[in-house]
Amino acid sequence: MGARPYNTLLLVLSVLFLITLSNVVEGRYTNLPLKACKPRCTYRCSATSHKKPCMLYCQKCCATCRCVPPGVYGHKEICPCYNNWKTKEGRPKCP
Repeated sequence: MGARPYNTLLLVLSVLFLITLSNVVEGRYTNLPLKACKPRCTYRCSATSHKKPCMLYCQKCCATCRCVPPGVYGHKEICPCYNNWKTKEGRPKCP
């Protein structure tokens, strides 16, 4: 009987920790200062063979959206502006 309040407290603290951790991780990629765009885009474009256009559009998107998704591909859901910006043809503008 004495362990039940302890288990509830542990569960509540775990949930709060996970919520805090998710906000910290998300905050690492959003609201970037402009000086952080180039290094983030350099990494983002490191795996492509089309580095110049990738860097051009990544930096343009970063300057507007203040966000670059993590990794070299995908994960755009972290940056909604970056994810939703499309070309006239409806293709993604941001790499």
